[in-house]
Amino acid sequence: MMSLISLVNASAAILAQTPPHPLYTNPGFGYGIIGVGLGVGLASLGAGLGISRLAASSVESMARQPEASGDIRGAMILTAAFIEGVCLFAVVTSLLAVLINLNK
Repeated sequence: MMSLISLVNASAAILAQTPPHPLYTNPGFGYGIIGVGLGVGLASLGAGLGISRLAASSVESMARQPEASGDIRGAMILTAAFIEGVCLFAVVTSLLAVLINLNK
């Protein structure tokens, strides 16, 4: 009889509910996650395409004018850094938007 009582008491503790996660209480949150995924993906895709086009053009111009390769290489590295900075800004902004929406 005591084992049956302890089993009933233990099941009540096991089946106790925890507070709901904000993901389930905010119905529009799922669309925000999809938007962030699309935003980060498009930013990364744009940065990758921009840097690849930059590199291709730089190599082609170095092949045409080898004496200017130092200047072209410096401009290419600087421009690639700017492109990656913009991509990183887009990723951080998207993730901050999710965190702000999660804490509401």
